[in-house]
Amino acid sequence: MNKLDVDVAVIGTGTAGMTAYRAAKAQGARTVVIESGVYGTTCARVGCMPSKLLIAASEAAHAMQHSAPFGVHAGEVRIDGPAVMERVKRERDRFVGFVLEGVDNIPDEDKLRGHARFTGPRTLVVDGHTEIQAARIVIATGSTPLRLPQLENVGPGIVTSDDVFYWDDLPRSVAVIGTGVIGLELGQALHRLGVRVKFYARGGSIAHITDPEVLRAAGRVLNEELDIQFQSKVVRAVQEGDEVALTVSDAMGKENTERFQYVLMAAGRTPNVHDIGLEHTGLERGEDGIPHFDARTMQCGNSHIFIAGDANNERPLLHDAADHGKIAGDNAGRYPDVRPGLRRTPIAVAFTEPNIATLGKNYRSLCEGGRRKFAIGKVSFENQGRSRVMLQNKGMLRVYGEYGTRLFLGAEMIGPRAEHLAHTLSWAAQMRLTVDQMLEMPFYHPVIEEGVRTALRDLAHCLTEGESDTDAADSEPGT
Repeated sequence: MNKLDVDVAVIGTGTAGMTAYRAAKAQGARTVVIESGVYGTTCARVGCMPSKLLIAASEAAHAMQHSAPFGVHAGEVRIDGPAVMERVKRERDRFVGFVLEGVDNIPDEDKLRGHARFTGPRTLVVDGHTEIQAARIVIATGSTPLRLPQLENVGPGIVTSDDVFYWDDLPRSVAVIGTGVIGLELGQALHRLGVRVKFYARGGSIAHITDPEVLRAAGRVLNEELDIQFQSKVVRAVQEGDEVALTVSDAMGKENTERFQYVLMAAGRTPNVHDIGLEHTGLERGEDGIPHFDARTMQCGNSHIFIAGDANNERPLLHDAADHGKIAGDNAGRYPDVRPGLRRTPIAVAFTEPNIATLGKNYRSLCEGGRRKFAIGKVSFENQGRSRVMLQNKGMLRVYGEYGTRLFLGAEMIGPRAEHLAHTLSWAAQMRLTVDQMLEMPFYHPVIEEGVRTALRDLAHCLTEGESDTDAADSEPGT
């Protein structure tokens, strides 16, 4: 067996791993990266980029099919499934190519192929060929789609989101299990491309929404277009020829069986931390198997081990994975000089139509502790000017502000072009602007951002009302 002695070993070459490698090298550390699968990030291969390609095709089809209210009649729309998927794969491969260029630039002596497992706190064995003695280690092993036990070993009709982007044609029908970001994005896109789609959700959640009023609005809006069965439980599935007979029970326990060409498991992703020998590290781990770590430094306990990206499950998004990797790599490279790194304001977007977005502190986190010390402002997009002009007047925005300081805290929304609204508001949150300062900013006319101003004005009013009430902290703000 080959022997290797390094300063830093990085397990994984996804976004977090590659960033950690570069950061550790910049600190002057002798660093190696280890990869057991194909090179190329989750985002580029099976995540954000190919899904947006599919969504872009669906938006083009939807616009043509729904132009009549503007007085524009496009005629019969023909969707060429093979052509749609050929472009998705071609452009996907182009994005992956950019990632592979970065891998190719890593010196060969810094790259190892194979599955890495801890055999001790500072030792790794890569397959059966190399033993690594590492002074510091970064775990950046990523995640894989969560698989439901009821759907295991059924047949080729059971797929995950990773499989979708290797299809050669659009399917006839798909059952989507889950109403998280991945399920909603892919399911709505397939629906708009002419696929019969039905969603099944175990509970009543939608994407990353925690605000109950925004959640109700999202349920109404999405159910206008999509067939979503909430409070459903997958009972069993049987492969019957080229279809899957899926049996699901509703909230009352009544079972129903329906056939689909594919059943898409989209109930989330699970960190890849269960087959890397963490039991040999001495690290304390949670019930989910993830080592306890400091989200400011990515350090596991007080150890020489750091964890970054989807593997730590803190914010499993590309921009956060990059930040995680930078922090972990910096600290691994200069260990034991461990420092907090830059953590940006949280922001998450589901590219459904309308978009769903959350940023800053969400409703649930603000309610922790039992006493609400924040006010809420809101706006409905139903009568918002620019939204009505575009016939996209659906959804709601709720914004949160702190009593006393009047600081803007965060927001949750479903609405037209919310991906852009969320960025503007997240910058305001990170700059620690007050609601009054935000209202001093320019708002052009007519733009969707005028809806943001309406919500902020409502929030400012509620903050003022609450501040004049000695029981403001115990009141029901924003109502």
